[in-house]
Amino acid sequence: MNWLAHLFLAAPDVESRLGNLLGDLVKGKARDTLSPGLKRGLECHHAIDTFTDSHPLVKHSKQCIDQEYYRFSGIIIDVFYDHILAKNWEHYSLISLEQFTQEIYLAFDDYLELIPPYARAVIKAARAENWLLSYRDLAGIELTLKRISSRFSRRRNKHYDLSPAIEQLSRNYQELEQDFAVFFPELMAHIDAWNEHQLI
Repeated sequence: MNWLAHLFLAAPDVESRLGNLLGDLVKGKARDTLSPGLKRGLECHHAIDTFTDSHPLVKHSKQCIDQEYYRFSGIIIDVFYDHILAKNWEHYSLISLEQFTQEIYLAFDDYLELIPPYARAVIKAARAENWLLSYRDLAGIELTLKRISSRFSRRRNKHYDLSPAIEQLSRNYQELEQDFAVFFPELMAHIDAWNEHQLI
């Protein structure tokens, strides 16, 4: 799952939510400097990814991705699923997507100095450009794929462009929505149980 789902599934405290995002932004020894609450969020991030990556419906969704992009199919489906979550937000949350995203951005303000500079810069950019709300629109998903492509290109010193994969979301929209509609409640139940176990 991508950022919006990770934030939604996290325990409803700031460090758990922020820690969930850091699963994609902070690697290696830099994680050792994080607070226990942020580390708990990292663990939740891992629990979400482990359940997602092994789920048959997610594997089915990946089959909708053309061979050209198949090595990135997990990432692409994560982003597509965030779009489907944002589009159907009212089915899963009692508050609006606008309210949820603003609460997230504001809550993070007091915690940004606790995280590494690179992660801090990315989260500030996410707020400035309202990435979370943009997932609701296909144009926002295309921009997300472009940002991911830029990150891969920098890391691997090779040009990548995943943004044309947006066409595969449009082409397989109904099938992906059907997969998500069954998969996501199962993921919610799994992570609710995981979060409750952490409190014991």
